[in-house]
Amino acid sequence: MSEKYRVIPAEEIEGNLIKMISREWTLISVRDGDKINTMTASWGTFGTLWGRPVATVFIRPQRYTYDLAESASQMTLSFFGDTQREALAYCGSHTGRGVDKFKEAGLTPVLEDGIVYPAEAKLVLILKKLYADDIREENMTDPARMYTYGKRDFHRFYIGEILEARVFI
Repeated sequence: MSEKYRVIPAEEIEGNLIKMISREWTLISVRDGDKINTMTASWGTFGTLWGRPVATVFIRPQRYTYDLAESASQMTLSFFGDTQREALAYCGSHTGRGVDKFKEAGLTPVLEDGIVYPAEAKLVLILKKLYADDIREENMTDPARMYTYGKRDFHRFYIGEILEARVFI
């Protein structure tokens, strides 16, 4: 683990997680062997499930990160506050297929024990995949939300136990 982080219990994460993901965004990063990728997300949930602190992330099937997330057992969520806006915008608008998004976005990947995250993050959550499923049209109870799925490319959601929260020192 990088010496510039300290580990805290998930319950002690400071700040408004809803604001952090919806307005400041996060990077979902996945490592599958030698392959790594990251993508910007502005959707997600946090809470407790099965007696564990969890985060839920949503990834569309056409994203390269989806391919890696299907194989990997862990992923990370990285938060930056008001910094790295250009890098986050790049990671949200470019594919990682055939391109090193970390390099192109000016981020430094930290590789360790099957995970990857950007060294520039202020907060990193290490998630262990517990459950995955797809959003299904037949289960939508608010038809007004269907505007998000004009192409019928429903997200897969991954519920991950927050194994560790690392705070930038």
